[in-house]
Amino acid sequence: MNKGLKYSILFAIIIVILFAVNLFFGSVSIPAQAVLDILLGHSVEKQAWTYIIIESRLPQAITALFTGGAIAVSGLLLQTAFRNPLADSGILGISAGANLGVALVVLLLGSSVGIVGGLDLSYSLSIVLGAFIGASCILLIIMAFSSIIKNNIMLLIIGIMIGYLTSSVISILKFWSTSENAYSFMLWGMGDFSSVSLEQLPFYCIVVSVGLLLSILLIKPLNALLLGERYAANLGINIKLIRFLLLLCAGLLTAITCAFCGPIAFIGLAVPHIARLLLGTSNHKSLLPATILIGSIIALLCNLISILPGASGVLPLNAITPIFGAPVIIYVIVNQKKIQYFN
Repeated sequence: MNKGLKYSILFAIIIVILFAVNLFFGSVSIPAQAVLDILLGHSVEKQAWTYIIIESRLPQAITALFTGGAIAVSGLLLQTAFRNPLADSGILGISAGANLGVALVVLLLGSSVGIVGGLDLSYSLSIVLGAFIGASCILLIIMAFSSIIKNNIMLLIIGIMIGYLTSSVISILKFWSTSENAYSFMLWGMGDFSSVSLEQLPFYCIVVSVGLLLSILLIKPLNALLLGERYAANLGINIKLIRFLLLLCAGLLTAITCAFCGPIAFIGLAVPHIARLLLGTSNHKSLLPATILIGSIIALLCNLISILPGASGVLPLNAITPIFGAPVIIYVIVNQKKIQYFN
């Protein structure tokens, strides 16, 4: 049994354990036997417990499972495409596009989509649509530039500039917005796995699965790109097409996760490095599946930590993810000369 397979089995076991723990523990204390009865379809003492498990904890755990893998793979694809170990899903401005879309809904159109008095269904759907449209528009712009600009570094810089432009527009919108709308936008920006309802879950999982499947189909050209674009071209790889598919895949995964869960930091940046350090290889045949699994582990763990305050409230995800991500990135920066990511 090779090293990659051993780790994959270990990661899968950890995921099963964390997934179960996410169902049994939460801000509301529910007896373990009651949780089992609910999952088996039996009636329990309190009807509210059934609602909490089926309508809240289960969708939240599944969302964390899929989102963690999606964000991590998006980071891995961009790191390989740009041959830059510090690239992540937000580096091309796609996450910034989602932020701008939500800012337009919340800060500019807040009162017209029913946010007064709290979050309702129309407000939640408007946020999802705004984030997805914003991210998709930036993705289309980046793809248009990718057909003109052949230099990956220049394309990376354009993505960063687009991010600055969107941040500037958001700052202006905040200045003219009400304090209530600005607070709502701030809450969305903290990240949340509970935003996907049970009804929305099938659509979310299908779209994420399509993105992950596309990334798996790109394993062979990804390995060729590790040796440089010129070498990959000599192997018969269509560089222009592959770059387009990489951007499409990473953009799709970033857009759908940002739309439903908000901009979740560090998972896309740090998880590919964790996978490389554990496996000791940059071969995407082993690296990509491990990245998906580790991303899901980190997301489930962060979701579990977020409910530690109990009845006092829930910690924002973006207050937890840097605890795992920042030390990894610091290690990578300090040891970058010793670590060979790209041959």
